[in-house]
Amino acid sequence: MKKINFVLATLLAFAATAAHADIANAEKLAHKYTSIAKSVNANFSGPSVADGKFFFNRKIKTAAGKAQACASCHTSNPADEGKHAVTGRAIRPLSPAVNFKRFSDIDKVEEQFTRHCNDVI
Repeated sequence: MKKINFVLATLLAFAATAAHADIANAEKLAHKYTSIAKSVNANFSGPSVADGKFFFNRKIKTAAGKAQACASCHTSNPADEGKHAVTGRAIRPLSPAVNFKRFSDIDKVEEQFTRHCNDVI
């Protein structure tokens, strides 16, 4: 019984550490994009929840003429599973609180962001 408790405690500690690392990476990305925004607009005061929510849900007309938002694929709730608007493929939640692998690899995040999000931004 003690061995099982030790293993469980170890697994929970590992999961908590992994989740913390992913949130730390998400924060690194936020700082990176804040720096870029400030270099473009010196009056930028920093990210806000309201601005982020507006950005995520605003619809932009794509090159194909279709109005889409980040939420078109990822849903308006980052904790929910999304679905690719074109292929219908399931997309794991954006929230690192729900999807522990999200933001675990900053290079992969940047690659996916570039690959899938250029039409929407």
